[in-house]
Amino acid sequence: MSKDRNIRLLALYLPQYYPFAENNRWWGQGFTEWTNVGKARPLFRGHYQPKVPADLGYYDLRLPEIRQEQADMADEYGIEAFCYWHYWFGNGRMLLERVFEEVVDSGKPDFPFCLAWANHSWEKKLFDKSGDNTLLIKQEYPGTEDHTAHFYYLLKAFKDKRYVRVNNKPFFMIFNPDEIPDIEQFIDLWNKLARENGLEGIHFVAQLRECTLQKPEDYLKKGFNAVNMDRKKDFYNQHISFQYKVYLKLFRTFYRMPNVIDYAFASRYFTTDEDKDIHIYPTLIPNWDHSPRSKNSGFILKNSTPGLFAKHIREVCENVKDKPEEERIVIVKSWNEWGEGNYLEPDLKYGRQFLETLKRTIDDFFNEERHE
Repeated sequence: MSKDRNIRLLALYLPQYYPFAENNRWWGQGFTEWTNVGKARPLFRGHYQPKVPADLGYYDLRLPEIRQEQADMADEYGIEAFCYWHYWFGNGRMLLERVFEEVVDSGKPDFPFCLAWANHSWEKKLFDKSGDNTLLIKQEYPGTEDHTAHFYYLLKAFKDKRYVRVNNKPFFMIFNPDEIPDIEQFIDLWNKLARENGLEGIHFVAQLRECTLQKPEDYLKKGFNAVNMDRKKDFYNQHISFQYKVYLKLFRTFYRMPNVIDYAFASRYFTTDEDKDIHIYPTLIPNWDHSPRSKNSGFILKNSTPGLFAKHIREVCENVKDKPEEERIVIVKSWNEWGEGNYLEPDLKYGRQFLETLKRTIDDFFNEERHE
């Protein structure tokens, strides 16, 4: 741990804020995440769109100054590290690697980081709902040779003093653990390579997004050290009746409306007592609005406010408070997913209120715990 913090907050970080050749070819010259963000419009009365960045503006992540400002801001409000999304498609093929490579190579910002492997294919509709299912780049798993090359590509980062460690092992999260056909062998191989290269192993984390169906123990048996429970849609699977689901579908189809749920309702199910398990890392979700990417077929949590976020934070704190400090890890979803309306960075409506709420609520909770 880099500092004495009450909770180890690892904030998911999207690097897609600079143009590169593939995106220019697939979605138009100069395309970045800001392209969709800037085009977003309200889809119903009271819908907060477009969401406009405040302090950092429509930034370009090729600028080291921006990366430093982000790190300083995150540190100020209690974020331990950025967890960069990492895109390795197999056979050495990567996308969006520039930002992380520059952070590692330059040594700046001097702020902790780790990686989450976004192991999924890209289709034309991924960042443009008017697109089709045309496959742009396929996620592949060629086998041991590619897994080995992948490890050695990341070894410099794993050895970096800034890299987040859990029990002295570099933290590495996998977005789609079920997609890797030889996952047990993959984990064994990387742990073996890590030990051969002076590390104690890798702290593997499986991200689970179908939490009512996926069982943490199944992933621990495969060699994962922990799981991250992303319960963003748990309310839908468990707490909405079949009849109401049918009504929602008909309503959306007839009125061409997105799937809109009140944040106050959905956030009640973002964390559960299951998150008290030392091997389970809960997720903090301040907001969500996928309409910049998916327009009227998206999923939106409406009326997310700093006050409701504070309630969610306290519930997460309650579930992790008794864990050892080293494993008191919470995944923040997300630092800067503006195209999904899922961010902590300041915007024109709320400024820094979500960040201020995050720090104040956690500090107050643990101060109260210490004085009980």
